[in-house]
Amino acid sequence: MTTVYDVDANELIEEVSKTLKENKDLKAPAWTKFIKTGVHKERPPENKDWWYTRLASLLRNLYIRAKPTGIQRIRTKYGGRRKRSYKPKQQFKAGGKIIRVGLQMLEKQGFVKKVPKKGRELTPQGKSLLDKTAAKMVKSK
Repeated sequence: MTTVYDVDANELIEEVSKTLKENKDLKAPAWTKFIKTGVHKERPPENKDWWYTRLASLLRNLYIRAKPTGIQRIRTKYGGRRKRSYKPKQQFKAGGKIIRVGLQMLEKQGFVKKVPKKGRELTPQGKSLLDKTAAKMVKSK
């Protein structure tokens, strides 16, 4: 059986984001047009559909980790280094609201579930979405 590990990550995230965009219940919040994704970024994302790409990336990240993961760990993963003029570069975390709201939206759709005191993990429905998309990609090649 084909899994997420058998296909390229970027292509998988792109395909899953297209699937999520077709879901009418998952609409990007209005504030996504104006915000940066973290303090380490200088500008907001240029891609208009970056919200769905982030949701797909969150799903893949939870699949790869295979255990409950908290918001802080995910913030660290999506963070980056910030240029600080003549000072040394410093690592900063990504914005927490983007990740939190995204996971809450995926929870409402049944792709993610909350584990008390541990974080969030992928449901069988979420794993199925990713595996089916990966299998479809392998067949189309």
